[in-house]
Amino acid sequence: EVQLVESGGGLVQAGGSLRLSCAASGFTFDDYAIAWFRQAPGKEREGVSCISSRDGSTYYLPFVKGRFTISSDKAKNTVYLQMNSLKPEDTAVYYCATAPLGYGCFNKNDYWGQGTQVTVSS
Repeated sequence: EVQLVESGGGLVQAGGSLRLSCAASGFTFDDYAIAWFRQAPGKEREGVSCISSRDGSTYYLPFVKGRFTISSDKAKNTVYLQMNSLKPEDTAVYYCATAPLGYGCFNKNDYWGQGTQVTVSS
């Protein structure tokens, strides 16, 4: 059974940092990229970043580039999203999802975690 479990969310002041984790199980880690999405209240879900576990290649949306860093620990089947210089507009529920290699980061996400809330106060 494929499982993705996010953790690490919380309440932080603007300018602060959080590190999200996505622990994956039930599939071959190297066959997928892992993507992070977020959904703010009243807004559509949007892609944030992704990483290929096979070759470590990464992708960031412009609004997080330079502030967020995605990484992968293959020994733990876990992907991290280090979020620095957080802004109130980063407030959202953050989800990780699988992305089969060759389909892009945000086009074919069959498996999702339950989400973790990130709240950034001004």
